[in-house]
Amino acid sequence: MQERDIDPAYRTTEANKSLALIEVIKACTNAPVGRALVVGCGSGREAGLIARGLEANTVGIDIGGDFDFDYAGSKPAELMIMDARELHFPAGSFDFIFSFHALEHIPHPEKALAEMARVLKPGGSYLIGTPNKSRLVGYVGSAASFKEKFQWNLTDYRQRLKGKWSNEAGAHAGFTQKELFDMCSAAFGRNPIAVSSEYYSKLYGKLATWMKVTQLDSVLYPCVYVFGTRA
Repeated sequence: MQERDIDPAYRTTEANKSLALIEVIKACTNAPVGRALVVGCGSGREAGLIARGLEANTVGIDIGGDFDFDYAGSKPAELMIMDARELHFPAGSFDFIFSFHALEHIPHPEKALAEMARVLKPGGSYLIGTPNKSRLVGYVGSAASFKEKFQWNLTDYRQRLKGKWSNEAGAHAGFTQKELFDMCSAAFGRNPIAVSSEYYSKLYGKLATWMKVTQLDSVLYPCVYVFGTRA
C-alpha cells in the first residue's frame, strides 16, 4: 500500500498503526486473503485500509451507536451494523478476521469469538488485539491530547485501586496476553502466537526490542495481539 492510498482524513497516528498491523498480517499469512471481516470496525476507515492493503473483499461490522460510518473513507470495504455475538453470515464465509479494541467492550466476549470462529473457513487466519490489562500506562499512541490521556490513565488507576479493574466492571481494562491467548485457543481450536512484539517493533523500532529484551514488554506494551488459524 502506498501513502497516496490513505484517505487524507485518516492520515494520522491511527493510520500508521493500521498500516503496521497490515504488515504483520502479510508476514503471518501464507496465502492471499480473498474475503476479510473486521469485527468492531468503528468508523470503517481501518476496514478500508485493510481492504486496500490486503487487496481483499472486506466487510466491516459494528454494533453502532458510538461511531458514524465513514462510507467514503472506508472504500472499498462494505460496512454493516451487526452484533459480533450474532454474525449474519454463513459458516466459513471468510478467509481472514481482524478485530481490535472490540472484545473488551462486548459482554461475554467468548460468544463473539465463537461466532468469529464459525464464520472463518477451516485453515483461515485471524489477528485479534485488545488493550493490555497488565499495562502501566495506556493510550500512548492515541491521537488524543496529553490532558485526555492523563485523565484516562488516572481513571484506570482509580478503577484498579477500587478493585474494579475489569471490563465487566466498566473499566477499559482489556486482557492480558495469556487471557487473550487462552480465549482464542478455546474458540478457534488451535494455539495462536503472540505478535505484539512484531507489531510494536514496526512502530517503535529499537525501543520495542529493548522492551522485549528487558522483559518489560508485558507491562509497557499498551495492547496485546495474537495471530492464529482455525482448526
